[in-house]
Amino acid sequence: MTEADVLAEFRAADALLEGHFILSSGLRSSRYLQCARVLMDPARGSRLAQALVAMLPGDIRARIQAVVSPAMGGVIAGHEMARALGVQAMFLERPEGTFELRRGFRLAPGCRVLMMEDVVTTGLSSREAIAAIARAGGETVAAAALVDRSNGMAELGVQFFPLIRLDVPTYAADGLPPELAAVPAVKPGSRAA
Repeated sequence: MTEADVLAEFRAADALLEGHFILSSGLRSSRYLQCARVLMDPARGSRLAQALVAMLPGDIRARIQAVVSPAMGGVIAGHEMARALGVQAMFLERPEGTFELRRGFRLAPGCRVLMMEDVVTTGLSSREAIAAIARAGGETVAAAALVDRSNGMAELGVQFFPLIRLDVPTYAADGLPPELAAVPAVKPGSRAA
């Protein structure tokens, strides 16, 4: 699947938005990918996950024993990746502000994990998820995401494999260019800034 094919999947799902958006990181952007919309079609989610699995080097694919994703955004993407890899899927939650496995999920000591996100912007949630996997006894062998919109800046501490990179500038709320400042801001995501 080419980058154009992936973006066509997002456009077909009305998941590629243009405007003035407040990202979950608090940064602002003129484009937003709503991965929940692209993943609401199970066949589309499966196609995207299979394309991403095909991009993973064979030695990494062979090592993965489980996929762990941060809730909420990574849950469906992680489940589809686990299905494509033929391994179990689990997700992390923040009941007290710190990611942890709940609902009876547990990792065997040394379990080799792929940490899967929907979108990576700053990498903060990904790093927090990787730390939680380590606290639970797992070893994160790689990270993956449907979209890397970090402009190449996200450092996760493990190899990172995004299906596509969408390099869209982000801005602090007090440093907006005039054309973006002229557009009312909306918060399409699921977390408070």
